[in-house]
Amino acid sequence: MENLQKMISEKSVVIFSKNSCCMSHTVKTLFLDFGVNPTIYELDEMNRGKEIEQALAQLGCSPTVPVVFIGGQLVGGANQVMSLHLNRSLVPMLKRAGALWL
Repeated sequence: MENLQKMISEKSVVIFSKNSCCMSHTVKTLFLDFGVNPTIYELDEMNRGKEIEQALAQLGCSPTVPVVFIGGQLVGGANQVMSLHLNRSLVPMLKRAGALWL
């Protein structure tokens, strides 16, 4: 859990993902299309991916991928990210975190 907190707090946007997950791909594409340079952890490619996934579940992340953190704060999964985007709250959040300079 301590390692997870460090991973989350090191960058302004952190995405936990799996290559095999289509919703992970969608979320990553959204951020990249905005011009954001997120730190992306592909849990299915990491040695300790299962441990990290369990730690995300302990934080209340369900499903455990994709999971997005902005400015060190849990945003949530694909549904939450898309809702923020559709109600025009995502871009201001990214600006406040220093991830976007539009």
